[in-house]
Amino acid sequence: MTFVLTSPAFKNGDTLPQAQVFNGMGQSGQNLSPALAWHGVPQGTQSFVVTVYDPDAPTGSGWWHWVVANIPANVTSLPEGAGSGKAGLPAQAVQVRTDFGQPGYGGAAPPPGRKHHYVFTVHALDVPALDITPEASPALVGFMVHHHTLGAATLTAVYGE
Repeated sequence: MTFVLTSPAFKNGDTLPQAQVFNGMGQSGQNLSPALAWHGVPQGTQSFVVTVYDPDAPTGSGWWHWVVANIPANVTSLPEGAGSGKAGLPAQAVQVRTDFGQPGYGGAAPPPGRKHHYVFTVHALDVPALDITPEASPALVGFMVHHHTLGAATLTAVYGE
């Protein structure tokens, strides 16, 4: 079975809806993390990490929009707004600092000039939890994920001109 990530808000390659766009930095979205669901989980999965990354941000290193770790293996979906404080995350989940400077979901806010890709990824891990706090950087989480990934599923949306 293939590990698959889906959202009722958009399909792979679609334009990111306004609900998932940042409210600030020249944007007027609702800044809600989208509902996400995954299936075809690799055998041996003990937890999940969800990330949202924009590789096109003009920073030299992209832009991390959301990182939430320590999602229990029996959780295979997140409701809309889970990363925005509008819906519940599992009690064990830890959202870490993003490139907006604080934990939680930060929607699309690209500078004008070209479309940006927003890569939503769920990582299936072989450990029940990562030893992190909300002050952790996305790079630290990425390093830990790299060493414990059993599989990953992605869903990409675009936004911008």
